[in-house]
Amino acid sequence: MTGVDAASIRVVACDIFGTTVDWRTGVAREVARTAAEHGVELDAGAFADEWRDRYLPSMERVNRHERDWAYLDTLHRESLDELLDVHGVADAFPDAARRRLVHAWHRLPAWDDAVEGLTRLRRRYVLAALSNGGFALLTTLVKAAGLPFDCILSAELARAYKPAARAYLTATDLLDVDPAQVLMVAAHKWDIDGARQAGLATAFLERPLEKGPVRTADRAADVTSDLAVTGFDHLADVLGC
Repeated sequence: MTGVDAASIRVVACDIFGTTVDWRTGVAREVARTAAEHGVELDAGAFADEWRDRYLPSMERVNRHERDWAYLDTLHRESLDELLDVHGVADAFPDAARRRLVHAWHRLPAWDDAVEGLTRLRRRYVLAALSNGGFALLTTLVKAAGLPFDCILSAELARAYKPAARAYLTATDLLDVDPAQVLMVAAHKWDIDGARQAGLATAFLERPLEKGPVRTADRAADVTSDLAVTGFDHLADVLGC
């Protein structure tokens, strides 16, 4: 951890899934509800984990130009269809149920420290959501969770997914700032690594329960970043907000 000059930062850009909102709780809850309504027994938490496991590989195929651009709802739907086949329950989930499950990613609960901590940060900095989520998804999610972002910088605007440099640099271009003036906040090593390689300042935010009670979340000890914090309130303290 090398530290960062708070006076040099103009924008605090925050990852969303896992960093700002609890994707696993929200998705597992909707999986459980939808499965029960259709008479299917599924381990909702394990299913959510398997769905998330397909997240990065699906985006990597887009970044490697192995397929045309597709926004995250499309990738989520394709992964969902594959998983339902793998579990042998595809026939039990009609299209409407599948669309409802995909839209579970549009409404996820914020972590307890998120709204207050982000509000403090926003008093001093431009506060941006910088996420691989689609623009409509993020707009709905931010509104439903009451997250006080000044703007949404979706990967859809760059047509490239983090951790590709273009995803971060499109954001800096749109906000007319140098990469070093942006502090990228994320709970994932791959996101911090991508932002750092693109020239952004970085803050790793630990979320020990992001992957649930069994799997191990990324840890600060394993990540190279300018700052390491335990929540948005801690980050606000460090930056003097």
